[in-house]
Amino acid sequence: MSQTRATPQRPTAWWKEVVVYQVYPRSFNDSNGDGIGDLNGITAKLGYLQQLGIDVVWLSPHFDSPNADNGYDIRNYRQVLAEFGTMADFDRMLEDMRARGIELIIDLVVNHTSDEHVWFADSRRSRDNPRRDYYIWRDGKPDGAPPNNYPSFFGGSAWQLDPTTGQYYLHYFDVKQPDLNWENPQVHAEVFDLMRFWLDKGVAGFRMDVIPFISKQPGLPDLAPDQLAHPEFVYSNGPQVHQYLQRMHHEILDPYNAMSVGEAFGVTLEQAPLFTDAQRGELSMVFQFDVVRLDRDNWRKTDWTLPALKAALARIDQAAGLHGWATSYLCNHDNPRAVSHFGDDSPAWRERSAKALATLVLTQRATPFLYQGDELGMTNYPFQGVKDYDDVEVRGQWRQLVETGRVPAAEYLEHVRQTSRDNARTPMQWSADPHGGFTTGQPWLAVNPNYVEINAAAQLEDPDSVFHHHRRLIALRHQTPALVHGAYVDIDPKHEQIFAYTRTLADERYLVVLNFGTRPLEYALPGGLSIERAVLDNGSGDAVTAGATLLTLAPWQATIYKLD
Repeated sequence: MSQTRATPQRPTAWWKEVVVYQVYPRSFNDSNGDGIGDLNGITAKLGYLQQLGIDVVWLSPHFDSPNADNGYDIRNYRQVLAEFGTMADFDRMLEDMRARGIELIIDLVVNHTSDEHVWFADSRRSRDNPRRDYYIWRDGKPDGAPPNNYPSFFGGSAWQLDPTTGQYYLHYFDVKQPDLNWENPQVHAEVFDLMRFWLDKGVAGFRMDVIPFISKQPGLPDLAPDQLAHPEFVYSNGPQVHQYLQRMHHEILDPYNAMSVGEAFGVTLEQAPLFTDAQRGELSMVFQFDVVRLDRDNWRKTDWTLPALKAALARIDQAAGLHGWATSYLCNHDNPRAVSHFGDDSPAWRERSAKALATLVLTQRATPFLYQGDELGMTNYPFQGVKDYDDVEVRGQWRQLVETGRVPAAEYLEHVRQTSRDNARTPMQWSADPHGGFTTGQPWLAVNPNYVEINAAAQLEDPDSVFHHHRRLIALRHQTPALVHGAYVDIDPKHEQIFAYTRTLADERYLVVLNFGTRPLEYALPGGLSIERAVLDNGSGDAVTAGATLLTLAPWQATIYKLD
């Protein structure tokens, strides 16, 4: 049984004013030398997060799991993964967070479970088992083929034949991740009960994994040829998803004043307000993919332009509207490192461009989400061959694409080196000690060899480091309501190198100017704008005089100005 606590008296919509830091526990900090990060390792670093200014930690899955998909295949929702520690370790970590004024949100993974979960073990026993309808079972076609042509995101069919009962079960992801059947009211009851379990412990909310996928298409018809390349747009658009989420909000999220952020893969910006408009009572906010997937076609890396990035951010802001709210992020456990993706990770420009990207993330009209290592400017890993990867997605695509001869190995590796999720999953770089100070043992995934140059210990000692720029930005955001709630206007959307936008709240007006490149240039402010003073710079800009209308911008300069 969980220990019931009084619901904390958090302000309404408290989650709009916080800065969130995502911890991927396997890679954050190892306290016992087994090469795997753990909960006690997180507790040991809470002073570091407090110094950075973090308000909320998002903890990636910490539940008992066979780890077919690094914890997103949950075997027991009420038990901590043994590699990460015990429930007592979790309770101690949460207590220390709360003592430091840091809230905790955890992953809610309820589109699917592990095939080792007791619900599925029961479900597969027989066609008339009481838990059979917890999952989605179908007969194959007369020729024995799967029930339809749904593809799995990890390669192959989304259906697996189970010989015990001779039926197929649906799995959008790994074969060990069977999808739950949300048309069964008992599934709702189970999910709401486990949510109460963690909220009663004092958890402040949930990041909800692929939550739009919980409602399936009636009859599960075949996908049309044009849908097969991007099945997420079908999977995310089931007819009852909003009914399910409104019930969750009414029964659980609203009574606990809980923060909820949905992973909205497959949800278009036009559809996003249906999830986030506060008047509808569903989610606090969602993660859109329009920015992080700007230059992606599945596993392929494509090109991106600054005007396209600006347009995506403007659409995200517009989609939030008056009654909704957005998220701001450039990296998480499913995406490559921000500075390697959108900045310049060469030694000459890594620090300055990482600071520029931090300025962008932390000055949007949205809740900022930083991923562990963002605050250090950690970079992509120098992968050489497929054996360097741990990710189930890469291994599945390799079998499906390369081993079948459909894609040359060199071509696949060139793209996935830039797009792989494992870029973000390499261990945190704490110091110049062996394995970056992450572990005294053998790390589960190799540490980026640049840890000698890029590590927290060195940056804490350097007042001009990427870490301290993040700390100053977070403090400024906390002190400046216009940078949280102010209206967002891109003042020069077509400029190919300069990103300039205003944040306005009542008579407070700020201008953020980012030079996305290594070419210095002069920039005349449009629309009669003039500078009152520079508020925060990433260490590259020249001083400006009051009333200035022309800026001389250094490479990768990022400056926040107060406007006259």
